[in-house]
Amino acid sequence: MQSMVNECAREVLEVIPLAMGGIRSELRKHGARELSIPQFRTLNFLSRHKGASLSEVAEHIGLTLPTMSTLVDGLVARNYAIRRTHPDDRRRMTLELSDRGQMILRSAREATQSYLAQLLGTLSAAEQSTIIKAMGSLRRLFAEDVA
Repeated sequence: MQSMVNECAREVLEVIPLAMGGIRSELRKHGARELSIPQFRTLNFLSRHKGASLSEVAEHIGLTLPTMSTLVDGLVARNYAIRRTHPDDRRRMTLELSDRGQMILRSAREATQSYLAQLLGTLSAAEQSTIIKAMGSLRRLFAEDVA
């Protein structure tokens, strides 16, 4: 049993970075050349958490506050994100996607999903079903880990 768990962990450690490399490459090919993976993840987070604080985004992305602040400054400068003063606390800033940020995120996601669908389309229906089930399992595990 333990060897199966270790083999599973090894596979996740080896395959996820390969998948992320393909995703990163595809993002750069299709209109999101200027987006790094952390920037893409930040835009994704902001699309799901309108009004998030810098600390919340940094915690989710796994960056320090100064690094996250620099990343967000770049997104704001390119008009992908909007920084606003919190309505109840002038010292606190909130973040959200701009219309341009929503457009670049949608474009990047559609192009990347299309690439992945084309790639995954070379697999059998049984293999695709296995991947869907495995991704559901990983989602549950990692969503619980983040909570």
